[in-house]
Amino acid sequence: MEQSALNIVSIAKVHAGIIMDGNGRWATRKGKSRLIGHRQGALAVRRVVEAAPSLGIGTLTLYVFSSDNWQRPETEVNALFSLLRRYLQSETANCVRNGVRISFVGRRDRLGDSLNALAAAAESATENGSALHLRLAVDYSARDSIIRAAKMLSNESLITREMFSKALGSLDQPAQAAPDVDLLIRTGGEQRLSDFLLWESAYAELYFTQTMWPDFGKAELSEALTVFHSRDRRFGRLSASNEDSNRKKRISRG
Repeated sequence: MEQSALNIVSIAKVHAGIIMDGNGRWATRKGKSRLIGHRQGALAVRRVVEAAPSLGIGTLTLYVFSSDNWQRPETEVNALFSLLRRYLQSETANCVRNGVRISFVGRRDRLGDSLNALAAAAESATENGSALHLRLAVDYSARDSIIRAAKMLSNESLITREMFSKALGSLDQPAQAAPDVDLLIRTGGEQRLSDFLLWESAYAELYFTQTMWPDFGKAELSEALTVFHSRDRRFGRLSASNEDSNRKKRISRG
């Protein structure tokens, strides 16, 4: 299965977004603390980032921390941000070596000086990476982003989709903009979008898996891509087979 995905995805680079769900439940089922689950989830991030370029992914957006996650217990929030700081400290050099460009999407005003400094340093150090664009959605809300983009364009008499997409992509920094999402993956068994890349995922293929995020790796990512490439993406048009059938009917009538 993995080999077939490798063959297919070589055609075009994919923008994959992942809702990394299931860390806490993974840990609870094993009788461990939720923090252990988040630590294992950080290891899964490393596996997926390393595997993504070889599977044809050009842009990878990971839902690290939603704006609604501030409602979680303070101890868990602090632990999550501590893991994010450790990830940036330990993985930035690897990303430079492997051609991975890191950028952050979402609010930054609530992240604190130390994390903001690490984020800026990681973005600067990896800005020339061309193998993969790794976008980390932190303190992110798609609905809030849409509202902010709408306010930016409030003086325009006519707003097009292209204008809105450009405004949405420029909310943080132009370098963080990305093409629309092709494949949106959610691990952990839940089947909802949870305020993640709502505008950008208008025509994304949705893939839900029971696999908890700490158990997700190259094989699971390859399977998701194989399913993705087996689907008929029509974007409102007829499928190729239907168009061919209609063409043959017109010829026979003529």
